[in-house]
Amino acid sequence: MAETRLTGSRIRERRMSQRVRQADLARSVGISPAYLNLIEHNRRRIGGKLLVDLARELKVEPAQLSEGAGQALVSGVNAAAARRPEKDEIETDRAEEFAGRFPGWAGLVATQAQRIEELERVVETLSDRLTHDPHLAASLHEVISTVTAIRSTSAILAETTDIDPDWQARFLRNMREEAQRLSNSAAGLVTYLDAGAEAREMQVSAADDLAAFVEAAGYHFEVLERPAAGEGELAILLDGAEELRDRGARDLARRMLVRYLSDARAMPEGPFRASLAATGGDPARLAEGFGVALDAVLRRMASLVPAEGEARRGLVICDGSGTVTLRKGVEGFPLPRFGAACPLWPLYQALARPAQPVEAFVEMPGQEPRVFRCRAVSLPRPSSSFDAPPVHEATMLIEPVEDRGGPVLPVGASCRICPRETCGARREPSILGGRG
Repeated sequence: MAETRLTGSRIRERRMSQRVRQADLARSVGISPAYLNLIEHNRRRIGGKLLVDLARELKVEPAQLSEGAGQALVSGVNAAAARRPEKDEIETDRAEEFAGRFPGWAGLVATQAQRIEELERVVETLSDRLTHDPHLAASLHEVISTVTAIRSTSAILAETTDIDPDWQARFLRNMREEAQRLSNSAAGLVTYLDAGAEAREMQVSAADDLAAFVEAAGYHFEVLERPAAGEGELAILLDGAEELRDRGARDLARRMLVRYLSDARAMPEGPFRASLAATGGDPARLAEGFGVALDAVLRRMASLVPAEGEARRGLVICDGSGTVTLRKGVEGFPLPRFGAACPLWPLYQALARPAQPVEAFVEMPGQEPRVFRCRAVSLPRPSSSFDAPPVHEATMLIEPVEDRGGPVLPVGASCRICPRETCGARREPSILGGRG
């Protein structure tokens, strides 16, 4: 319903909140109570002098009666309604009327819906940590082991009456050392947990460091885009990367940057952008035009800084075991940091169909489900010998798109935080309530 058609509802709500009788208000502006009744039920349009007179009597600005609730407030109410599985039971066609008549309540509903979404994201991330974080598991194991050692020592001291003084002193010294160790372990664990849902505060492996390095740069390294870029530029990037904390992380980052530099040399940014526009973003035609493999084109597309009006592209690369080795996130398409991802992703379908491109439109669950076009391909990595088994690597480009208007594949991030209860690929129960 258009906002101007709800002016009458707002007049009625304002009049009733001020305890003004309909007949008295009609008399004060020179119209009949019957006509005012039609206006208040949105059966007569109103504007001009009559609207101004009514606003004056109701002690409100005319715009508050004619324009009503802001579009942002109405959108917030609609977004809150979209979160409920029983959408058919909600009068979504009256959202503007509700926001116009009760802006305070409407604001509360919208704010709570946003807060719920934020908390769900925190729960998803923390659940991912509690389930798969090796550092957290090791820390808990150390705490439990220390507590057990202290308990055993204290039991000996409590149950034995004739302990040699030297042994007693040794037991007490061990208890003191174990207690100090327990205190340090517990303090470290609390500090680790206090990092909250921020992934950058929870780097626990070389692959984690690489992910933070890629995220910080957005998988775009300007110095490597220069025609003369080489070993010097690689060294500058590696030396200045605070995210790379050890040699293992630096080795992973170096291999990634060497391949990035190779892609940039084979597909210079200027010509590549021009070809991207000319081909309509078709990776197969781009690969043929530049004489490169299809996975190189997908990586190159993900490396470009979005032009004005373009959406950021995401990238996921995994090895033959399905382990994600490189990830560039995109809003609305969460990438699990620990554990396995959704087996329905085209990334994993590509592993089962080597050298055959896979394309699918997928939908991620959420407050407002997002649709993405995912294009993936699995290709063998270069082998160092003829008798070595082939090692495949799958690459998937993720592009946000508007609702395709046709069938899409419902997917998720990972089973533990996916609300799709009826999914046939589910490996374990979700900690979230089902919503699709």
